[in-house]
Amino acid sequence: MKKRTMTAESNTLTISKDTMQSTFEGILLNNGLSATKAKVCAEIFTINSLDGIYTHGVNRFPRFIKYLKGGFVKPDAEPSLVSKFGGIEQWDGNLGPGPLNAIHATERAMNLAAENGIGCVGLANTNHWMRGGTYGWQAAKAGFIFIGWTNTIANMPAWGATDAKLGNNPLVMALPYENEAIVLDMAMSQYSFGAMELAAMKGEKLSVIGGFDTEGNLTDDPNAILKSWRSMPVGYWKGAGLSLLLDILSAVLSGGLSTHEVSKEEIEYRLSQVYIAIDMKKLGNHSAIAAAVRQIIDDYHQSNPISEGKKVTFPGERVLNTREKNTLNGIPVLKSVWEEILSL
Repeated sequence: MKKRTMTAESNTLTISKDTMQSTFEGILLNNGLSATKAKVCAEIFTINSLDGIYTHGVNRFPRFIKYLKGGFVKPDAEPSLVSKFGGIEQWDGNLGPGPLNAIHATERAMNLAAENGIGCVGLANTNHWMRGGTYGWQAAKAGFIFIGWTNTIANMPAWGATDAKLGNNPLVMALPYENEAIVLDMAMSQYSFGAMELAAMKGEKLSVIGGFDTEGNLTDDPNAILKSWRSMPVGYWKGAGLSLLLDILSAVLSGGLSTHEVSKEEIEYRLSQVYIAIDMKKLGNHSAIAAAVRQIIDDYHQSNPISEGKKVTFPGERVLNTREKNTLNGIPVLKSVWEEILSL
């Protein structure tokens, strides 16, 4: 396979996994990351892209470099333990690279779970973790149940309001399944801002209503929502309420900033996050769990699809298909994005 080829669409390139990762790694090394940190970060951005999460992979990489250059992400910083009691720990991310802090917090949560059955890590003063599902896969592939979330800047209105007071506060839930995992990775807004930015770059409409325009009208136009900053909460008032509680709990459990405090910063950083792991081996029904989950998924797959020939998939299942396709054919990247990356 060629390292870099043009697709039928003149505005899209296909980049091999190895080329993408080596390109990222070189740029990260030139921007102050150690060889080890550059390799891990480059791998995370590449795998996110390989799995089809371009919004938090290749498309997000230039912004990550911008934050490194601006001093918001500290390349040499390491997380430090603030307090510990039983299966709960609070850590300060010291503004280190968000993905690296998140990997560390997930690992600590798993270690605590191995000791106590359940482990909870609150992480304050950290940066964007990119794709939250990364840490769900990390824990689930190691045999743990995982629940994690982060707060964000205010980018979503409370239900019945017009101004943004809530974050879209992504939530991740995961558990092992067969040789892979079931991984739910969702923001509290109908679309993440990365997804809307991608649709806008492609000149596409959203598949369903995603928010309001500046006149207060519901719209599927990503540009209109990005302009109004009024994204739609999932489940209307339910999603808004869940977003609020995720923010409160992230601030309380980490001892860090809440959404309204993060929103006063120059950019979206100094975030608060929570990582919870459960050691399935400690559960009394451990030997029966795999079969029970398989039966649930088998029944789920028997759903009658709306469109003939379509398959109803569980959270994370489409990722596996995309990963296989992109490994074989290369990762599709907007030409403008790749050119920006090469110029970094």
